[in-house]
Amino acid sequence: MNDKHPITLLVCALGGEGGGVLTEWLVETARLAGYAAQATSIPGVAQRTGATTYYLEVFPVPLAELGGRKPVFSLSPVPGALDALVSSELLETARQIGNGMTAPDRTRVLSSTARLLTTHERMQMGDGRTDPAELLKLVQAFSREHQVFDMNAVARECGTVVSSVLLGAIAGCGLLPFERRFYEEAVRGGVPHEKANASAVASLRGFARAFELVAQQRQQAAFVSKVLEEKALDSRLRGNDGKATAGKDPVIPAEAGIQGFPEPVREMYALGYARLVEYQDRAYANLYTKRLQSVLDAEREADPAGANAFAITREMARWLALWMAFDDIVRVADLKSRATRWERVRGEVKPLQDDLLKVYDHFKPGVPEFAALLPTSLAQRLVKWDRRRIASGREPWAMPLKVGTHTAGGMLALRTLAGLKWLRVRGSRFALEQQMIGRWLEGVLQGTRRSWALGHEIALCGRLIKGYGSTNERGKENLLHVLDHLAVLPEAATATRAIADARAAALADDAGRALDATLLQHGAPAREVKPQPIRFIRKPAASRTAA
Repeated sequence: MNDKHPITLLVCALGGEGGGVLTEWLVETARLAGYAAQATSIPGVAQRTGATTYYLEVFPVPLAELGGRKPVFSLSPVPGALDALVSSELLETARQIGNGMTAPDRTRVLSSTARLLTTHERMQMGDGRTDPAELLKLVQAFSREHQVFDMNAVARECGTVVSSVLLGAIAGCGLLPFERRFYEEAVRGGVPHEKANASAVASLRGFARAFELVAQQRQQAAFVSKVLEEKALDSRLRGNDGKATAGKDPVIPAEAGIQGFPEPVREMYALGYARLVEYQDRAYANLYTKRLQSVLDAEREADPAGANAFAITREMARWLALWMAFDDIVRVADLKSRATRWERVRGEVKPLQDDLLKVYDHFKPGVPEFAALLPTSLAQRLVKWDRRRIASGREPWAMPLKVGTHTAGGMLALRTLAGLKWLRVRGSRFALEQQMIGRWLEGVLQGTRRSWALGHEIALCGRLIKGYGSTNERGKENLLHVLDHLAVLPEAATATRAIADARAAALADDAGRALDATLLQHGAPAREVKPQPIRFIRKPAASRTAA
């Protein structure tokens, strides 16, 4: 660092992450080490919560060596003049880079890979998440040096907040001329280690872990740079395609059927198989294998050379497993009563030894949830009864429940409900889902036999099935409409384009107007408009009197 100019550091933290505390720690560390420092804060928003940036300047010469002179600091950062950018969230890092804050030849970036989705990302019907790979490329392109890891995971592991992890990353990168002991003393508040409170001890754990990770990354990077300089390694060391070789082999279930699937499919198939064994049993997972095998046979006929890397089978392995493991009241009860869930809650709440932790789960099952576990004849009678209630102007029947998961009775109730897997396969919902899965599967097989591209587009329509309740029903209705009116178009190429457009429209607009317009554009009828009951609500007597 130039000893005539301050070291500049911009810290970006979201609301509630302790960015202010982190800044106070840094200023206190500078004071303890005998350096001049100044910090300012700029409140803002980040489309998901409050986002405050904290700007810090530290003069790299101890006060004792300045001969009574005092440096003059700036109150705000200058784009392109930062020595370091530190951020607790990857998109926030990219946002600051987009503002021109970093310089590729000067700025060191310390960032967490953790993401907190924006409002725009959450609103998308499809996967609206910003691609983290693109954000990481941006970090690499506009930084002189970067250390990136999941700081939130480190914070959870150490039982602390992310601000202490950020402090450890700053200390570990060697940016500031402070010894480690001064950072730790600032965290302890000046008291000896043995007298530090529980919060400070947890913060020190997070600090130490991040310090070690960043220091280790810097050592590894230095070692690699040295080897590259000495041996002049070229890109051939990373393979013909310029990419690093794969890591560990995917987890493969014990069934020998895995060997019948090509390598590009195995990892996704293994995940799907394991999910369905957990969801129901091995017989149900074997049905998944049988269905996927039929898709593979059709794709091998359409693409004998495997030029498309068996993309149809790979996509079906993903979306078929998700659909077959549809959410129902049995699944919800199972997830909420698992020991791992209790451990996660304790990790988030962080109760002290003498604290009493109580967890209440709120449920409101209605007729659809109960009818799903009944045989079709009984389910239909129950649904008709509820429809008559709604037609008469009454609300759909539901049973609000408040279950104390921390109690023996509450946990017993949930585990009893979770044990009804045997009843699930005899219920009306299971039969209906299997019937619709069969129609989609048959559409994929027929489309693949006509054209590989057509089969691939129909397989991708599995993305339409998501969520629960009305969202799930709407997705299935959209899929059936696509199969009935677009997949049967005479020309395979025309059908392929039409299905791709319809899928994109359905995922972009949950109201369905874009989908209806796309259907009409390709010569298919718009979806049928469903009648909705009109409810008249009587104004309370007090309101009528006031009027």
